[in-house]
Amino acid sequence: MDRRNSIKALIIGSLSTGVLIEACKPDEKKAIVNDPNSKVTGPTINRMKEEEEHYKQVIASTFFTPEEMATITILADIIIPKDEISGSASDAKVPDFIEFIVKDMPEHQVPLRGGLRWLDMRSLKKFEKPFKNCAHDQQMQLVDEIAWPKKAKPEVMPGVAFFNLMRNLTATGFYTSEMGGKDVGYIGNAPNQWNGVPADVLKQYNLAYTEKELKECVNFDKV
Repeated sequence: MDRRNSIKALIIGSLSTGVLIEACKPDEKKAIVNDPNSKVTGPTINRMKEEEEHYKQVIASTFFTPEEMATITILADIIIPKDEISGSASDAKVPDFIEFIVKDMPEHQVPLRGGLRWLDMRSLKKFEKPFKNCAHDQQMQLVDEIAWPKKAKPEVMPGVAFFNLMRNLTATGFYTSEMGGKDVGYIGNAPNQWNGVPADVLKQYNLAYTEKELKECVNFDKV
């Protein structure tokens, strides 16, 4: 299932947009200053006091069972498999991202846990075993039933809604990771070099650099 290119567009979809909107809300809270006495080395993140407390609460608990995490990992790697450009979704720690998100955004807990249960029930009905224990071709049969909303049968629509959410979360987790950034060629803010207006554009408008301008440009490049 080669969905890598189409999934990249989902990073600016409903989930990531909601996260961005929430992050951009104005607030007068004071930022936490990095503790100079901390034993943690390397780059650190400045968070509001309330954010820091919330973060600690989120990571202190576990929501998904090991069995559920196994299914999430399989689905994430089906959605974004390893290829010649980068690793798979699980290589980018997407299952850990989804575990974090459902605790940080509890509204996703029921849809995801319910969807995982639905998928296992569907798998038991068709193959007499839970999804994670199925052979790969059997897993793909089940995924193909719910991965294409316009082709899906009415009886699997709950699975379609679940898979849509899984796909959005997987894409968001992957393409906001370091691996996902490299996958799309994002390099962030980086210095570049401007070599002036291209010669063909100057010719189009009957313009040209003077000798003085060219000399100054050469000297500037050497600075």
